[in-house]
Amino acid sequence: MKAIIYILILLYSIPATARESINIKDFDLNKETVCLIQTIYFEARGEDSIGQLGVATVVMERVNNKKFPNTICKVVRDGRYWKGNPVRNRCSFSYWCDGKSEKMYDHEAFEAAIEVSYLIAQGVRLGTVKGATHYHAYYVRPRWSHKMKHIFTSGKHLFYKEKK
Repeated sequence: MKAIIYILILLYSIPATARESINIKDFDLNKETVCLIQTIYFEARGEDSIGQLGVATVVMERVNNKKFPNTICKVVRDGRYWKGNPVRNRCSFSYWCDGKSEKMYDHEAFEAAIEVSYLIAQGVRLGTVKGATHYHAYYVRPRWSHKMKHIFTSGKHLFYKEKK
């Protein structure tokens, strides 16, 4: 809690016009929280809080599902690797292996990701995506999507769970 308050104070003291990247290592956060904040930021920063909470809920659904790794970082970094590096576009969460920079510049989006990660840490989940282990942006059609049940759409994201 103390770290979250520190982060918010620091963010409000940064001018809105600043284009310096945010160094998440400057904050007193554990590794799992950092992984969740990055996932929310890079996967859903253009979404409203419902869409961001949906993405974070999917991460947590995977963490709690025996078919997936059991930590946030392992879930979001899951995918194919070659010589210790993620293979481009072969990850469960596209930001991790899309070849783009992992630098964060949007201070408002970073703050929103922190707020959503705080809610997740308090046990909040988006009920409409309960059981969802997958999502994708509306403009792509992953090959797995036809095998799953679409349960919710928020902004640009469609959420799915396994068919029974």
